[in-house]
Amino acid sequence: MIRVLLVDDQELMRMGFRMVLGAQEDIDVVGEAGDGLDAVHLAASLRPDVVLMDVRMPVLDGVEATKRIAEAGTAKVLVMTTFDMDEYALSALRNGASGFLLKDTPPADLVSALRAVASGDAVVSPSVTKRLLSRFLGESGGELRDASVLEALTEREREVLVLIAKGLSNTEIARKLFLSEATVKTHVGRILAKLELRDRVQAVVLAYETGLVRPGDV
Repeated sequence: MIRVLLVDDQELMRMGFRMVLGAQEDIDVVGEAGDGLDAVHLAASLRPDVVLMDVRMPVLDGVEATKRIAEAGTAKVLVMTTFDMDEYALSALRNGASGFLLKDTPPADLVSALRAVASGDAVVSPSVTKRLLSRFLGESGGELRDASVLEALTEREREVLVLIAKGLSNTEIARKLFLSEATVKTHVGRILAKLELRDRVQAVVLAYETGLVRPGDV
């Protein structure tokens, strides 16, 4: 079972998510919180697999709550956002979120995303995440991060990192590079370890921040 903690300051929103997730045989909603501080406390006590986290809430916002939960290692966090709050989603990614969804995401996609994050092999959405990163790491004119951190990677690992940043799954990367999926998983694991990254979402952020991948790359 995938244990989920719902965090949103709107009770009706939580009710809607609970109805969708409660219909799944492999998902168990173990708790709800109406603000970020309660989310941090409940994550520590309930130890859910995934926290479905709103970003704009009273007492403690979702970005800071995500940071605290990620640092404590109590759960993985999937952030919920809207089109007009992309900057909050980016902050959450930088602070340890394993991904993010738009609040109007279709139920089937929400369930798939939760399962992916719970499995530890979440695939960054090319359509939404790349648009966000392009906007805030490229078109906004943000300064690039020192790329020397990438020197720890082999040529093949850099190649895999580029494809991760472009939104490809392990299966797609394996097909493109003519490798086995197991080999790709090994490369991904080494990339995360060498760069001291929590997951592949942070790998995507780093790839854009260092200029390894540029906004608009196909």
